Amino acid sequence: MSQILSQSLSQQLRMEQRLTPQLIQSMAILQKPVADLEAYIAEALEKNPALEQEEHQGADKRNGHGRSGGESIHEEAPEDAKSFARLERFCRDYDLDFNEQQNYARKPAASEERDAKIDAMANTAGREQSLTEHLLEQWSLVEHGDDQKRRAGEAIINHLDPDGYLRLRLDEVGQNVRPAISAEKLEAVLPDVQKLEPKGVAARDMVECLLLQLDALPGDNAIERTLIKKHLHDIAHNRLPAVAKATHYSIGEINEAILAMRKMLNLHPGHLVGDRSVPTIRPDVIVEYTEVGGGLTVKLARGNAPKLRISDSLVDLAKSKQNGKETRDFARKHVEEASALIDAVNFRRNRLLDVARAIVEKQREFFEVGPQGLNICRMSDLATELECDPSTISRTVADKYMQTPRGIYPLRYFFTGGTEMSDGETTSWDSVKVRVRELVETENKKSPYSDDQIASKLKDEGIEISRRTVAKYRQQMGIPAARQRRKF
Repeated sequence: MSQILSQSLSQQLRMEQRLTPQLIQSMAILQKPVADLEAYIAEALEKNPALEQEEHQGADKRNGHGRSGGESIHEEAPEDAKSFARLERFCRDYDLDFNEQQNYARKPAASEERDAKIDAMANTAGREQSLTEHLLEQWSLVEHGDDQKRRAGEAIINHLDPDGYLRLRLDEVGQNVRPAISAEKLEAVLPDVQKLEPKGVAARDMVECLLLQLDALPGDNAIERTLIKKHLHDIAHNRLPAVAKATHYSIGEINEAILAMRKMLNLHPGHLVGDRSVPTIRPDVIVEYTEVGGGLTVKLARGNAPKLRISDSLVDLAKSKQNGKETRDFARKHVEEASALIDAVNFRRNRLLDVARAIVEKQREFFEVGPQGLNICRMSDLATELECDPSTISRTVADKYMQTPRGIYPLRYFFTGGTEMSDGETTSWDSVKVRVRELVETENKKSPYSDDQIASKLKDEGIEISRRTVAKYRQQMGIPAARQRRKF
């Protein structure tokens, strides 16, 4: 049997989609929220000499330019006159000679003017102190007696989690420092570290954390101490009758103790130190009611549509034959990059505005009645309407927010599936969640609804939903089970 190897040339026609650098850039810009877009454009303005940003009108007026000297003097003269009058009265009352103070009030030269960036840094809020820094500062003020005790306390503090717990074993903590510290020495120093503020830090479990805080409170707190030591698991699962039977306390006394613990004790004392503020959300789209007619207007927030242009000097440099080839290629490259960026920003603006208008049109009931008015809206359906791919819609709404008369919502919030009701109408899953929460809030707390009962009540309203789905929605909304919601 013979084998023949041969080579041949042939032509083949086929279509394939390739991602060009311009398309990749356009997709990346489409996905950026407004804050990231501003930072990206600012960086591009620094790197690309062909890219320019149009100055806002009125900037010269705010800076004092464009006004005649007479107008400037006319505006500032009254305030200057008042200042000199106050200075004259001050000198006269305190028998001061203004001429003698001139040497100390020398006007700085132009080279000595303060830098605006330095002033801005000076006015910027300082970084919040971390939990470790907060505890180390207190530990440095404690009388240690010997250097070994000081090092042991610092080792414990440096191994605390952000919520204040010590989740490593003491022998592991001792091995992580150089020179190593024995577990016995760390055990001896641990009570002193646990006396630092906030109370409850350096605890090794939840029970120890709560007891440390309870020790710092005035009074006996015998009931709370018993509940924390022996019945914390039963309390978490709302088994109050079993706790009352075991402790011989009444359910009323147990309820009062639980309320006191929730008010005075903290499961994560480390979170009391440092900056725990929620980051600011900048909306990309703003929806407002019109002044007349009750309609809705959709507009993009400032920063979504920066006025960019290509530098005329770079364009002339790229076209002029008097320049060398390297110079023309340099200018042409930056002009093309600037043009691609401008096109990508314009595409992002137009696509975001189209999607936002479509959302407002489809979810009009939401703006009238709230979350229970959400309609079924799928990205695939909107992509068909706008003649684009669903991935484009997904990138358009990614990490972006809409400011509405009812608050600020993620754009993804308005895309939801749903189910068909018995009367033939459709309702979104978010509307079903709202109805589940309403049933829980209006139930009899002494006999709360089970998941089966909630599913049955929704079925009576024409919403076909299983018990398992009710349980899933309840867990997503952070609603405990019926046994834990029961009030004794």
